[in-house]
Amino acid sequence: MSWYRWQGDTLRLALRVQPRAREDAFGEPLGEELRVRIKAPPVDGKANARLLAFLARSCAVPKGRVRLLSGAQGRSKVVAIEAPVVLPPPLADSRTGSRDTG
Repeated sequence: MSWYRWQGDTLRLALRVQPRAREDAFGEPLGEELRVRIKAPPVDGKANARLLAFLARSCAVPKGRVRLLSGAQGRSKVVAIEAPVVLPPPLADSRTGSRDTG
């Protein structure tokens, strides 16, 4: 499996989060994960909340359509984005990628 997978209209991302970054930004794919830089520190759920808000903004969806599926306590995370409207780079090329109907 690569760092992204489509399940119907839901995009699942395997991420490697770098907290305390200079800015919120997508990084490069690192094998099975996509690096994402987040400004917030990894305390009291701040980095997770900022990550979900960043992904919602980047994909032009309400925050309620972005869910953290696993990895709340670590840097490796799996996130689901329901029906993303926009796919910013490097996600834009993933639209033709792996799709599951189930």
